[in-house]
Amino acid sequence: MTSPRGKLYLVPNTLDFGCALGSEPDLQDVLPLGVIRIAARLGHWVAENAKTTRAFLKRVDAVVPLAQPVQALSIVELPRAQKGAQKVAPPNLAPLLAAALQGHDIGLISEAGLPAVADPGAALVQAAHELGIEVVALPGPSSLLLALAASGLHGQSFAFIGYLPVDAAERSARIRELEALSRRHGHTQLMIETPYRNEALLAALLATLNDATKLSVSCGLTLANGFTRSGSVAQWKAKPSGLPADVPAVFSLLVT
Repeated sequence: MTSPRGKLYLVPNTLDFGCALGSEPDLQDVLPLGVIRIAARLGHWVAENAKTTRAFLKRVDAVVPLAQPVQALSIVELPRAQKGAQKVAPPNLAPLLAAALQGHDIGLISEAGLPAVADPGAALVQAAHELGIEVVALPGPSSLLLALAASGLHGQSFAFIGYLPVDAAERSARIRELEALSRRHGHTQLMIETPYRNEALLAALLATLNDATKLSVSCGLTLANGFTRSGSVAQWKAKPSGLPADVPAVFSLLVT
């Protein structure tokens, strides 16, 4: 008789990764208590970053005491893709799920937001399905969906683009391409940027998009000073506003 398998829990993280210390919201203002309780009892974790996972679990411990000390938990990191490397076969992630095959529940966590959404954890979820391990997605904040909801742009049809090219000419060409796609299909196009390049992306969007195109920026979602501003490119140009260089932002555009 085979022993029952554990589950893979997709545990959402807060959205304050990389923000100044002291700006973090209370954990219970961002995550349901039921999610915090599940996180507190898990002894096995697969993480994008072990250090930030330990920091998250210390916040959990302040609300619901951990079943084990942080130092006693098993936290393994997802393999990191090598930048600039040629395309290679995907790594075998089955060993990261060995604990579940032995009957232990595992938590998957990203540095911010929902794991496996715009996140390398999706490959581990696929591996879990292939091994017959039950996957349980827990409720929590997603910056992409929160930004889309707050934007007032088309929420019935949208696409997440990720990061745009850093090179100015390539970035402008990509922006024009996304604007054309939105015009043709009516999709809201969502993108993100490394916080210190927030201003550069905003400037490129305003310089490249047509004045009538709708542009929305959500910055610091779930933080006390977070905000969303939506309007036409012409309205943005008429009333310029800067963006912080140390707070994550989501940018959305729509041609109406």
